Amino acid sequence: MLLCMQITSSDKNKKSSSLTARLQGGLIVLCLLAIAAHFILKLTTLPAIHTFAAADLPLLVVIALGGIPLCFQIISNILRGDLGADMLAAIALVAATWLGEYVAVVLIIIMLSGGQALEVYAMRKASSVLRALADRMPSKAHRRKNGQTEEIDLLHIAIGDELVIFPHETAPVDGVVVEGHGSMDESYLTGEPYQVSKTPGASVLSGAINGEAVLVIRAEKLAQDSRYAQIMEVMQEAEQKRPTMRRLGDRIGAIFAPFALLFAIASWYLTGDSERFLAVLVVATPCPLLIAIPITLISAISMAAKRSIIIKDPTVLERLPTCRTAIFDKTGTLTYGKPELTEILTAPDIDKEEILQFAASIEHYSKHPLASAILQAANKDGLKFIEASQVSEKPGQGLTGTVNGTTIRVTHRRKILQQAPEMESNLPPTAAGLECIIMKDDRYAATFRFRDAPRSDGKSFIGHLAPSHQFSKVMLVSGDRESEVSYLAEILGIKDTLASQSPEQKVAIVRSETAKAPTLFMGDGINDAPALASATVGIAFGQHSAVTAEAAGAVIMENTLVKVDELLHISDAMRRIVLQSAIGGMALSVVAMGFAAAGYVTPVAGALLQEAIDIVAIANALRLTWSRRVNTDIFEGKN
Repeated sequence: MLLCMQITSSDKNKKSSSLTARLQGGLIVLCLLAIAAHFILKLTTLPAIHTFAAADLPLLVVIALGGIPLCFQIISNILRGDLGADMLAAIALVAATWLGEYVAVVLIIIMLSGGQALEVYAMRKASSVLRALADRMPSKAHRRKNGQTEEIDLLHIAIGDELVIFPHETAPVDGVVVEGHGSMDESYLTGEPYQVSKTPGASVLSGAINGEAVLVIRAEKLAQDSRYAQIMEVMQEAEQKRPTMRRLGDRIGAIFAPFALLFAIASWYLTGDSERFLAVLVVATPCPLLIAIPITLISAISMAAKRSIIIKDPTVLERLPTCRTAIFDKTGTLTYGKPELTEILTAPDIDKEEILQFAASIEHYSKHPLASAILQAANKDGLKFIEASQVSEKPGQGLTGTVNGTTIRVTHRRKILQQAPEMESNLPPTAAGLECIIMKDDRYAATFRFRDAPRSDGKSFIGHLAPSHQFSKVMLVSGDRESEVSYLAEILGIKDTLASQSPEQKVAIVRSETAKAPTLFMGDGINDAPALASATVGIAFGQHSAVTAEAAGAVIMENTLVKVDELLHISDAMRRIVLQSAIGGMALSVVAMGFAAAGYVTPVAGALLQEAIDIVAIANALRLTWSRRVNTDIFEGKN
């Protein structure tokens, strides 16, 4: 239902903006025709119509048809508290009409209508990536059931359904290939301009376009939870939310408008020339400030979405460049989150393969993160699982079970020493990394040691944060024990570390650092969600936890720190372009006001000049959309 609501809302917004653009475009054409008719009538030699009133008649018609509705719209905005650019435009319209500058009035109408039409066009251009994705969303899917293929609505797809994707069709949900060999175009989702091979077992992203072969996939997510729906939700939220940067633009406009009005009145009072008053008002409209910010914002969100970065909260893009402290969780963030069994230390009378086989036989029933590492090691050695009984895994107690009449217990060092301190002499010394203790019939049998490999791009990523992005402090905060955290910190070059931290302690640390300086927190586990929500900016790897993704302001859909660096560069570029467009546009308007007050710019020329300033500001704001690449300072595998 959510996905259908998103599609419907998107369609309504698209139709509404398209209608607005057509109406404004029609009004502009009408204005241009009126101006042309005005000058033709003024130049004609026919005495019957060679009068001032006759020449102005086309202009007055356009003012009545277009100017009066615009005035009512502006008055409505002013009554709602918008005292910015619209107030100047309304005063300029009334003043120009009162002074008989009908050509200037029509040009002001063109300026206002053109500004709205340009904004609609630019916003559509900026969000073209998202809209292209939305346009490709299928409304139906082909489900295979009992050997028959039936067409169903997306809402009726259930997890586990087998869906047939015919050639050139779009995948309706995220899934896994169960039949067929082919390729899919995922460029709208990943930004990579090549076909991705698909064989049984390969993952499929919703929104990917099938190639020439028929593929059968098993649905892994509902339509509303798939990648497609997430990106469409971004488009919805981006259009509805007003970041503080945009509100700042409104506030600056509200301050600039009274200043411009006083400047115009002063130029009239000092020179006695009412046309200078009008010319100043016409060139003073701060449209670059109000238009450039949302366009640049949507451009940045589109660019991020194309690179598998979901911006859930647009304020992330303006806050990220201000962050000076970076706090990272360990597992799954700076490591791959997939520990490997690297060493088995056994008691003198214990066979290494047998204890691994026994441990794997009960770990087969466990959901503990280390269980998969033990199972993988047993499979690698060709060990078969033995039927286990009485398997139990109580919180904090470890895993126990019976294998071949032997009681096997997988637990940790701290629990063993709490129950039997005298066993410390039997245990090997602690070492960097993860470990678990294996007990056989309540006697020490073995110590399994694990390593969670650091990300290949981790060292270069951490190392470049200070010189490239002005981070003054980098911290590693983890719930893991001190030896493991210190080991990883030494590899990556992180000096500030805190180990054995609970989720509540993580939140306290993030809040404390945020009070000192804007802080970025990055994590991927469910226990990271509170810290993500507490930071100035929270970034999550989104593959594992919907709770974490919901708490974060941005979600990295691909498991690589390169994407985080791309997000940093996108936010830097957005902030730079916004400042260029806003400050540059305002500066040009102020300069134009000075020339208008000095009598060098007429009201007609001022309207044309302001329109040119708007176009320059909007073109600059669209630079992110036109750019096909994002700078990055790190590369996969670089350490």
